[in-house]
Amino acid sequence: MKMRLIIWVPFALLAAIAIVAIYGLSGQKDDFVRSHMVGQKLPTFSLPAALPGGQGINDAALTKGQPILVNFFASWCIPCRAEAPHLLALQKAGVKIVGIAVRDKPEDISSFLTEGGNPFSVIAAGDESTQLLFGSSAVPESFVISGDGRVTYQHIGDVRADDVALILSKLNEAK
Repeated sequence: MKMRLIIWVPFALLAAIAIVAIYGLSGQKDDFVRSHMVGQKLPTFSLPAALPGGQGINDAALTKGQPILVNFFASWCIPCRAEAPHLLALQKAGVKIVGIAVRDKPEDISSFLTEGGNPFSVIAAGDESTQLLFGSSAVPESFVISGDGRVTYQHIGDVRADDVALILSKLNEAK
């Protein structure tokens, strides 16, 4: 009798682990790191151009009265490549998009833009400290900045086709 019970112990443990895993995966919790900057004025910053002959960006340039989309991206980031056509759609809709290339090389950025198109009006070179200023934790990540320099919306992850309308509405609200 004892031997039969011992045989079932591993199965019972496996079933318990499976139940815990399924319960944990099925929850609707938000595991994204939300920016502390949403609702706040941008901090002071200045970034150099990411490409030769390009221009850099600073906080004052983002307070010119019109909402702007700031997109953190990298040429080595696969989801960044996937979002490229949707950023181009936003650009065609009249959205000014500032790109901040994170931990990237000019030649790789140029290649990335040649392959996927260039939706950016400005491309600045950034790093982890720049991301921390915005409260960004990864690439790709986008922020709607109001005309007075307030972060009004954070889009975590790649922009997809079904996100375009939402981002346009958030930009319209930021006017």
